[in-house]
Amino acid sequence: MTKAKNEPRGYVRFTLPQIVQHYALLLSFALLALTGLPQKFAGDAWAERLIALMGGIEITRLIHHVAAIVLAIMAILHGIEIFYKVFVLRIRWSIFPEMQDVWDALNTMLYNLGLRKEQPKFDRYSFEQKFEYWALIWGTIVMGITGFMLWNPIRTSQIMSGEIIPAAKAAHGAEAILAVLAILIWHTYNVHIKTFNKSIFTGRLTDHQMAEEHGAELERLRRGYVEVRPAPQVIARRQRSFIPVAAVITIVLVAAVYYFFTSYEKTAITTLPRRTPVPVFVRPTAIPPLIVGTTPAAPVAKVLPASHVGRTTCNVCHATGTAGPKNPADHAGREDNTCLACHKMPAAPAATTPAPTRAVLPTATPAVTPTPVAVTTPAVTPTPVAVATPATTPTAAAAKPLPASHAGRTTCNVCHATGAAGPKNPADHAGREDNTCLACHK
Repeated sequence: MTKAKNEPRGYVRFTLPQIVQHYALLLSFALLALTGLPQKFAGDAWAERLIALMGGIEITRLIHHVAAIVLAIMAILHGIEIFYKVFVLRIRWSIFPEMQDVWDALNTMLYNLGLRKEQPKFDRYSFEQKFEYWALIWGTIVMGITGFMLWNPIRTSQIMSGEIIPAAKAAHGAEAILAVLAILIWHTYNVHIKTFNKSIFTGRLTDHQMAEEHGAELERLRRGYVEVRPAPQVIARRQRSFIPVAAVITIVLVAAVYYFFTSYEKTAITTLPRRTPVPVFVRPTAIPPLIVGTTPAAPVAKVLPASHVGRTTCNVCHATGTAGPKNPADHAGREDNTCLACHKMPAAPAATTPAPTRAVLPTATPAVTPTPVAVTTPAVTPTPVAVATPATTPTAAAAKPLPASHAGRTTCNVCHATGAAGPKNPADHAGREDNTCLACHK
C-alpha cells in the first residue's frame, strides 16, 4: 500500500487480475441467474416469456452451461492465485476469518442500535466482506456439485442412490435463489447504495473511503507499515516448485471441465420443432356407443320394416342372417347399442290391430281351462306356470323343436305375434305370453 499524498488517485485496493476476475464473475453470475431462474420456474408466464426472448429452451440451456463453465474455470484460476500468494509470496491471509471479526460484528450491532458511540474500524476486509466472500466460495462449490448431478443424472445414480437427484435439484434451486437475493440485497446495498465503492472497477479507494470502511488498515498504513515480501531468490526457488505442480493441476482441471462440457452425458430432453398439423385418421365405419336414453347422432334414421319393440339384441338375428337380413360387411364389429344411431322403430300399429291381451277366451273354446284344476288332463305340463294361463295347450304331448337357433331370445311374440320375422302364431295362440312358449317348443 502507498499513502494518498504519494498516490493522488487513492490507495491501491485491487490489482488488474483481480479486476478481470470480478468482471468474469459479474458476467457469469448474471447469465446463470438470467437463464437458471426461468428454468426453475418453468411454466410461469414470466419465465416462459423470458425463455422465448432468449431463443427457446435449448438456447437458454446452452447459455446456462457456458456461463457455468466460465465460472468453473475462473474458480480454478482464482484458487491457483490464492495458493501462489500463500505458499510463494507468504502474504498475510487477511480474508481468513478470525476472532476479531466476531467482536466487530457485535460492536457493529451495538453501534446500529445506538448503544455504542463509534463504529468499529475494520482491517483490509470487514467481517461482512469476509462473510460474503466465503458464502460465494461455499455457493460455488454447492452449485458446481449439484449442477454436475443434474447435468449427469445417469452417471450420478451409478455412483450414488437415485434419490440424490431430486435432492440435488432442490439444493441447486434453493442456493440459486439465496445467491441472487444476497447479491441484490446485501451486496448492492453495502457496495452501491450505502457507499458507492468503485474500487473493483478502478482498483483504488479514496482516503475518505479508506477511513470510512477500513479505518484499522488506514491507521496501519499511516504509521508506515509495509508488508515484507520474500527476497527475489527465495521467490524464484519457491516458484520452481510451485509452477510445475500448479500447471499440472490447472491443465487437468481445465481439461476435465472441457471434457465434461463437450462429450459427457447428454440427458436433457430436446424440444422438437413444431410440425405441420396432420389430420387424424378416423375409420368411416366407427360409430360411437349410443347411450341409452339419448337422441341418435345420425341426422336421418332408417325406419325398420317391421316392429322391433322390446328387442335389444339385434346381432342375434342379423349378424348371421338366421332370422332377418344379414348385416352388411361395413357393420362388422358394431354392437347392439349402436343400431339406433341409424335405424328407428316404425310407427305404432293401427288401432284395428288388436294388441295381445290376457283376456280369458269364451268357455266354448276347448283350449281354455276355466279352472286351475288340471289333474284329469293327461297333457298338462307339470310346472304350475300354465295352470292359470289361458295359453296352456292341453293336448301337446311333446315339445316341438324349433327350426332355427333361438339362443338368448325370450320375447317370442315380438317376432311371431305378427309374423314380421318368422311364422305367425296360429289363431289359438292369441293371448299367450312368452313364458308359456317353452311348454310346447324347445
